Amino acid sequence: MAYELIAAVDLGSNSFRLQVGRIVANQIYPLDGLKESVRLAAGLTQDKHLDAAAQQRGIEALSRFGERLRDFDRGAVRAVATNTLRVAKNAEDFLEKAETALGFPIEVIAGREEARLIYLGVAHSLANTQTRQLVVDIGGGSTEFVIGQNIDPIRLESLYMGCVGFSLRFFPDAKVDKRSFKEAELAARRELQSIVHVFRETGWDEAIGSSGTAKAIVDLLELNGFSENGITREGLDKLRRELFQAGDASRLKLQGLRADRVLVLPGGLAIMSAIFKEFELERMAFSEGALRLGVLYDQLGRYHHDDLREATVNRFMQRYEVDRKQAARVAHTALSLLNQLLPESREEGHPDAQFIVWAARLHEIGISVAHSSYHKHSAYILANADMPGFSRRDQARLSRLVLSHRGKLERAQPLRGDAAEWNLILCLRVAVLLHRARDDQRLPALSLHATGDGFQLSLGGGLKALPLTAASLADEAQQWLGIGSELRIHRDT
Repeated sequence: MAYELIAAVDLGSNSFRLQVGRIVANQIYPLDGLKESVRLAAGLTQDKHLDAAAQQRGIEALSRFGERLRDFDRGAVRAVATNTLRVAKNAEDFLEKAETALGFPIEVIAGREEARLIYLGVAHSLANTQTRQLVVDIGGGSTEFVIGQNIDPIRLESLYMGCVGFSLRFFPDAKVDKRSFKEAELAARRELQSIVHVFRETGWDEAIGSSGTAKAIVDLLELNGFSENGITREGLDKLRRELFQAGDASRLKLQGLRADRVLVLPGGLAIMSAIFKEFELERMAFSEGALRLGVLYDQLGRYHHDDLREATVNRFMQRYEVDRKQAARVAHTALSLLNQLLPESREEGHPDAQFIVWAARLHEIGISVAHSSYHKHSAYILANADMPGFSRRDQARLSRLVLSHRGKLERAQPLRGDAAEWNLILCLRVAVLLHRARDDQRLPALSLHATGDGFQLSLGGGLKALPLTAASLADEAQQWLGIGSELRIHRDT
């Protein structure tokens, strides 16, 4: 479906942001935006649990966003969460309440996926994308690094260091001295050493900063005469001296210092200083493009059938040398069964239809590891690999479907309450079973529908000529009985 207005929600570790954009001729024009300083990362306890106060700040912010988005269709809004909700052990509990407050599902995205979306946003805000850019985005809980050209990222990394975490760790109560700053800067430089060599080898023409920390620093430098254009090494030195002299970020008397940045400025400045030293930078420009703009353009690509997830699935099929003919057979039959079971899945872009096709195309990637228990290897790869375009929740769903496509259904027990997922599992299992011969032999006419206590699968023409398939279907019916459901096999004569 095409939309005139779309929205992105960014649940960052420091701030939550909402961006509404209008689509005009395949370009997105920002229409409205909201920002809430939530400091979610400040609520992470030592054992990586998100405390009640931080959760409440987040829920209140999302409730206000939800009011703004009340009239938006589900498909027009995409919400993504970043580092704090990647590491919080009780993230799922928070997300359940957060989705209720916002009124839309929330995806927790991996670090490299965050970096890709950031670069997409930055690339669409630059006048000249022919040069090669190094994009740096210092967030509240992590920092993303990208080298890219045009709208294509060349190298992506995400490091677990951010302005909120570093400020809490090295500058309690915003108190700053030379010793604490040096410790923070050295800690950041140690993190950077794991990536700096390969980034230097790749090379770039221009360095660009994006998002809150870079915005705060460039404003302070330019408004106070520390730099004429962008972030410079000299300007950072002047700002650092001002901070040392004040001894406390809250005592800084500088133009452009916003109240919501005071507590996280020292940590962000230490990370930026370390980046300038390790990457040997003299200057960094600033781009207004950021994660939320990248999310909007990623949505736009999906509407125009330029879905990165499709490209990722194709790359995985190539990398793991999938038997494409077999994958196509299974995908065709599984989708046909799902269309009968769930007629609305015939609609273009229906998520259940997309996922069953992706699962069918990827269910055998584990054979490249070992044929024995290959479904477990497939599921592990899908759960843990970097898959551009897919959120962590997407990957977990694919992994569950693929794990459940053969063997004992007890493995899928955590999904007992999710009827939609059981539908997909059934269709995929039956399709794999029917195509065990891995040939183009014509299948009997198939009909699948739900019953009060399970499913009924009807096969036109009977199974007399297919004794192995008949036996396998009987075994499959027993599997469903074992989890308290029923699969009745009706064989026409």
